[in-house]
Amino acid sequence: MFKHILVPADGSDLSKATARRAVSFAKEAGARITAFFAKPEYPVSYYGEGALIDPTTPEKFDEFAEQQAQQVLDFVVDLGKEAGVPVEKLSLTSDIPYEAIIDAATQAGCDLIFMASHGRRGISALLLGSETHKVLTHSTIPVLVYR
Repeated sequence: MFKHILVPADGSDLSKATARRAVSFAKEAGARITAFFAKPEYPVSYYGEGALIDPTTPEKFDEFAEQQAQQVLDFVVDLGKEAGVPVEKLSLTSDIPYEAIIDAATQAGCDLIFMASHGRRGISALLLGSETHKVLTHSTIPVLVYR
């Protein structure tokens, strides 16, 4: 049924467990995977009297973010190689991860987003919401939530 699955990854233990299950699911379905990482945007600092100056330049920040993205995505690629599942990598820069996930799935032509449930509970979940909940709310592409 599903032939191209987007697997958002952030390098956390939950994300790694989800990637393992997504690869297994893709193998069973005969699907391919696009592993996705949302790189953060460079934080804008306001300088004023008494402010600390961050010595990291935007270029250096981008370089670190790209290294992190490749490390996280390579984990999913390696899982795919072991299982015989084709995995492509994609990363976009955004401080709004749920929008980046939906944009990545659309851009890659995915027919399913396979993502982890979020660990927030109680009031913090109500106030802040989770990226998974936001993807579920805004995506027109089916979403499979792994717990």
